Amino acid sequence: MVETSPTPLEKSSWLEFSTLSGIPGLVAGVDEVGRGALFGPVVAAAVILPDHALPILIAAKIKDSKKLSSSRRTQLAQQICELAVDWKIGFASTAEIDKINILQATLLAMKRAVLKLKVQPAICLIDGNQSIKDLLVPQQTIVKGDERSLAIASASIVAKVWRDDLVMRLALKYPMYNLESNKGYGSQRHLLALQQYGPSPLHRQSFRPCQIKLPNAE
Repeated sequence: MVETSPTPLEKSSWLEFSTLSGIPGLVAGVDEVGRGALFGPVVAAAVILPDHALPILIAAKIKDSKKLSSSRRTQLAQQICELAVDWKIGFASTAEIDKINILQATLLAMKRAVLKLKVQPAICLIDGNQSIKDLLVPQQTIVKGDERSLAIASASIVAKVWRDDLVMRLALKYPMYNLESNKGYGSQRHLLALQQYGPSPLHRQSFRPCQIKLPNAE
């Protein structure tokens, strides 16, 4: 009698074990975090996983970074970076977001992450429905990619942990905005602080909640 294992069924929900299994060469997953934040850069990660890492990450119950606790994300990010063939971070600054808009800044951050890779992937899997302009590496956009591709889910976790660490350090400089709790997103306390203190130099002036003129400002 042939033993059946539940693992192939679980594996098959990830694109790496179905649609992408025939692609020769290395696959890079690319995802961003911080797109909807009011403060700080938008950050992207590009992650290339070796084949042997895939079952390890499935066993570690990897999923989209938004569905993980902060401590679990940190543990997984460390594991992903140790397993990865290569991984890199790219970001676009607050000034760049305000200058070229958040969508273009997001794509720029993704492009920078891919261009930093020392290992050339055969294809980049991009989370979302927007392609990266002038990227010389073949690419494929995947809507809800962080739920469908192990490489993209890994990139989302690495980017999220990197950005959260950065915002935690910046929170020491701007304590009034409660950044250590909201990570730069528009929580009620953050919005109230903007009303009271106005935006910091690292707030996104092109975002409406940051367009506050205080009565005593020139």
